[in-house]
Amino acid sequence: MEVQESRAALEISADAVTSGKVAKSRHKSSHFENYSPCGENPRLIYINDPEKTNSRYEFTGNEICTSKYTVITFLPKNLFIQFHRVAYLYFLAIAALNQLPPLAVFGRTVSLFPLLFVLFVTAIKDGYEDWRRHRSDRKENNRLAHVFQSGRFQQRKWKKLRAGEVVKIYADETIPCDMVLLGTSDPNGIAYIQTMNLDGESNLKTRYARQETAAILIEERFSGLITCEQPNRNIYEYAGYLEFNGQKIPLGQSNIILRGCQLKNVEWAVGVAVYAGQETKAMLNSAVSPSKRSKLEGYMNRETLWLSVFLFSMCAVVATGMCLWLVRHGHQLDTLPYYRRRYFSDRSDKKRYYKYYGIAMETFFSFLSSVIVFQIMIPISLYITMELVRLGQSYFMIGDTRMYDEMSDTRFQCRSLNINEDLGQIRYVFSDKTGTLTENKMDFRRASVFGKDYGAISSPSGHMIEMLDIPGAIRPCRWKLKSTINVDTKLIALLHKSLTDEERIYAHEFFLTLAACNTVIPIVTKSPYSHGEFVDEPCAVDYQGESPDEQALVAAASSYGYTLIERTSGHIVIDVNGEELRLDVLGLHEFDSVRKRMSVVIRFPSGLVKVFAKGADSSMFSILLKTNEEQSTCIRKATESHLVDYSSTGLRTLVVAGKNLNDSEFTEWHSRYEDASTSLQERATKLRHTAALIERDLHLLGATGIEDKLQDGVPEAIESLRQAGIKIWVLTGDKQETAISIGLSSKLLTPSMQHIIINGTSEDECKRLLTDANSKFKKRSELREGENPLALIIDGNSLVYILEKVLEQELFDLATSCEVVICCRVAPLQKAGIVDLIKSRTNDMTLAIGDGANDVSMIQMADVGVGISGQEGRQAVMASDFAMGQFRFLKRLLLVHGHWNYHRVGYLVLYNFYRNAVFVFMLFWYILCTAFSTTSALTDWSSVFYSVIYTSVPTIVVGILEKDLSHRTLLQYPKLYCAGHRQESYNLKLFWITMTDTVWQSLVLFYVPLFAYGGSSVDIWSLGSLWTISVVVLVTVHLAMDVQRWTAITHIAAWGSVFITFACMVILDSVPVFPNYGTLYQLVKSEKYWITIALITIIALLPRFLCKVIGQLMWPSDIQIAREAEILGRITRRRSSNYGQDSS
Repeated sequence: MEVQESRAALEISADAVTSGKVAKSRHKSSHFENYSPCGENPRLIYINDPEKTNSRYEFTGNEICTSKYTVITFLPKNLFIQFHRVAYLYFLAIAALNQLPPLAVFGRTVSLFPLLFVLFVTAIKDGYEDWRRHRSDRKENNRLAHVFQSGRFQQRKWKKLRAGEVVKIYADETIPCDMVLLGTSDPNGIAYIQTMNLDGESNLKTRYARQETAAILIEERFSGLITCEQPNRNIYEYAGYLEFNGQKIPLGQSNIILRGCQLKNVEWAVGVAVYAGQETKAMLNSAVSPSKRSKLEGYMNRETLWLSVFLFSMCAVVATGMCLWLVRHGHQLDTLPYYRRRYFSDRSDKKRYYKYYGIAMETFFSFLSSVIVFQIMIPISLYITMELVRLGQSYFMIGDTRMYDEMSDTRFQCRSLNINEDLGQIRYVFSDKTGTLTENKMDFRRASVFGKDYGAISSPSGHMIEMLDIPGAIRPCRWKLKSTINVDTKLIALLHKSLTDEERIYAHEFFLTLAACNTVIPIVTKSPYSHGEFVDEPCAVDYQGESPDEQALVAAASSYGYTLIERTSGHIVIDVNGEELRLDVLGLHEFDSVRKRMSVVIRFPSGLVKVFAKGADSSMFSILLKTNEEQSTCIRKATESHLVDYSSTGLRTLVVAGKNLNDSEFTEWHSRYEDASTSLQERATKLRHTAALIERDLHLLGATGIEDKLQDGVPEAIESLRQAGIKIWVLTGDKQETAISIGLSSKLLTPSMQHIIINGTSEDECKRLLTDANSKFKKRSELREGENPLALIIDGNSLVYILEKVLEQELFDLATSCEVVICCRVAPLQKAGIVDLIKSRTNDMTLAIGDGANDVSMIQMADVGVGISGQEGRQAVMASDFAMGQFRFLKRLLLVHGHWNYHRVGYLVLYNFYRNAVFVFMLFWYILCTAFSTTSALTDWSSVFYSVIYTSVPTIVVGILEKDLSHRTLLQYPKLYCAGHRQESYNLKLFWITMTDTVWQSLVLFYVPLFAYGGSSVDIWSLGSLWTISVVVLVTVHLAMDVQRWTAITHIAAWGSVFITFACMVILDSVPVFPNYGTLYQLVKSEKYWITIALITIIALLPRFLCKVIGQLMWPSDIQIAREAEILGRITRRRSSNYGQDSS
């Protein structure tokens, strides 16, 4: 992640982060629903006057409700949600039809069992989860806060807080609502906030109380009016102003503390509640990310449609057959079985008839009855099975110790259970650079000051700089940093020269800019220093900041003698080589993705006003003073040369500049700045325009080079992913040279690659560059194959013109022809646009991986989003489907778990289709032999238990534990991952082959017992018992033929299911009221019974077995070859081990 763009990223992708409905509880502010941040109806908060505050609108109270249900609404609402699944509606209709007397194929109670079972299990799960939410809500709402009332602070439950009330928070307490700070125990009004519960970031944030409100705390006369924006989700922005004592005081994001955060490092803080309950930013951001749908599940729905065609075709055949049969035998209905109209056994009433509705209605009823009989052709159990299998797969992925990051103590996380199998079909990986490929731990390496390069040769320092032989260096620095920083002795010597020297002045202002132009907060603690001979005890200083870049620059300034030791909203204090320098901060223009720079206006003790700025070279050189002076020109050219050198070695670069402000410039800027700071509408735009007044005609002070090292294992992971047929695109905010350098060091780019660079400044130029590149590539490819691979490098400025739909196809044609694509200087929204470029034009699976807020839109746009738990918090993690600690784990996630999950789920779906279809086809053949009467030889309970109990457990176990290859083989041969690209485990061809095999097996299953017991005295219920156990044995052996990894659990599940089937049948055959009473006890005594089961299994599976053998011998797949190599390797190792033991 490019850390400097994190806030701007949230602005752009705020809607993407929190799409979806937010749970609401008693929303009473009618204007909130249609709120626009730049609306014309600001919120008015009267300090310490909640009655007046809520007189116009009764704002939401502070009680929260995250639960979905109440005791009254649970049943109807839960059922309504569950029946959003079309399959559930289908089975509800089937159960309802079975309740009608003419269509009662199964017992009315029995027909409801499968649906009720699924609904009950899901309701129990949902109810338990919601009970936990209720418990959490009660605990949260009943916490206590100190509220100012009756002249003092008194405890009150959180749920009773209202907007406008003054609240006091003590150290380590959680903030109960969104509050504007009025004051803290710190004399400068500073409060340190930990936002872990809000955005996952562990580093402390600094918030300020305005100095103008200090008198309120002393007198405890809380008054004033806050005018602010309406509630919104953006946790990185707040616009408002405070009217107090005739003053209009601007309020921003640094003046508000948010619900869920914790107060740190100060004894107490006092603030006024502006947003409460469901209107707090934390609650507005509590919506989950939109759920993604598996690609394989989409294919499964296509095959389900084909199964529906089979189902209704069979029903039509049965209904048509019945119609023809009734026409032919209509005069015999009183004497023939199945359809006779008269009760022959009822002698008392010779005229009593069965209900006969005529041929047309009987045909229609036959069709509906067939739908009921064949209902499991659409497998309701498959939905539950897939959820359980994905849950089990996630359990083992989370528990994989090889994806555990010890440095950050981060385990792998599965945040989405819907797309496990998609990990095995990824074709494109879109990766951020900073914090994803690199560590995002910045080290200051190089500096260009006054056109001279420093840092190429440096000496390490634990920051206690040793006494150097430098004139003027009379004492060491009295500040100690935690980390070791390398310093350049030549630059140290320069900084100790007289300030009359021009080069010394440039160096002085250069390091003043590094120490002052930032939002870093120093935390100073005294600690004994026994190592050394100095009497003075050095103070330890630690820097807290939202950007590792800024922390590295401030630490570097400290190592050269410019130590930032204090920061408030109005001033900073810098220790300059032992002398404290207090500077008034008159204004700060923070970094944004439009300007790509930040600036600060400060007043020196002498009254001199200066502006210091730092930012990307692309934005800084355009605002430098244009002069013809030879010295300035030489300095600029030297600095530009140094920047190229830094970038080529992979360093992140920034340009530093500054100038003096005269009275007229300062007055104009200050007036515009105050107006913009207090504006509620378009504040960011107005501040940007105000910054332009002073960010011009600056003097170049120098440049910096910061090293961000590659994470461990990144080159190896990228190489393996490339071998697996995965294209990797890097989308970064860094400059082009830095991105290319990182690409080379990470092995993303190779020396043999031919670079195509697109740096256009207009739409016409971009079109020309793309057209030339496309024509050149096509021409080259027509000449001969085997040329060097291509690498496309394009900048964000070009993408502005290209992603306007006109040139997208040109870019797509060129990019997909390249081996590697690197996009530089891209904005967060452009990252999502690049992902959409591929996603909308191909069926290939895309994966986006990043670590910060500016990666959120990209992560949510991709088919699979992966978040890195990095230095910049957890915004990306919270928006992702999967999360991990290091990029290198992506190799194992895709090549091992992705391959396994795709293979498992693909086979699971096909097997479920087969398992249910073979049972239905068996019933179909039986109905054809019983005058199309929709009668059944199987008991109602056997039909229901077949897919729910008899055969479900082995499917789930195999779906979780099956491994076609070991993880070592999959990592050793990355090309095996391409099996997912070719859809070898699940495709339409495999579906039709499976259905063809299913028809054959069902014919064998039906006719072998029919021929075996033809002419005997065995009744139909006995054959039904035989068919039941035979089909369970058949599908279990079928499954066993495909299992590659047998474990004790797999054996128990597979053969245990056969045992359970026998046990259930024995129980059912022992119930006297059932028609099959005692049949099994007679059958098992006969050898023919067991031989028939064996014959069915052998004959039914023989064609499948022969096809598999021939296919693997003649046309082996890569997976099969690797599997045989594994087996041969194990045999060889076993023989070598035995030989070694014999020799000894």
